[in-house]
Amino acid sequence: MTETHTLTVQGMSCGHCVRAVTEAIRAEDPKAEVAVDLAAGTVRAATGLPRARVAALVAEEGYTVTG
Repeated sequence: MTETHTLTVQGMSCGHCVRAVTEAIRAEDPKAEVAVDLAAGTVRAATGLPRARVAALVAEEGYTVTG
C-alpha cells in the first residue's frame, strides 16, 4: 500500500541534497515518487515504506527531520 509522507527537513540546499535524499528512498523502494522542495524544506514521498523509515533514510543522509 502506498502512502504519501511529507517531512520537514533542515540542511538541504542544493541539487546534491535532492539527489541524495531521492536515491536513499528509492534504494529501498524503487517505485517511490519523491519530491524535494528546497525552498520550503520539505520532502514528499509516495511510497510503501512507513513514515519512520523514510525519516530514518533522510537522517542517514545527514539531514535533520524536524516534522
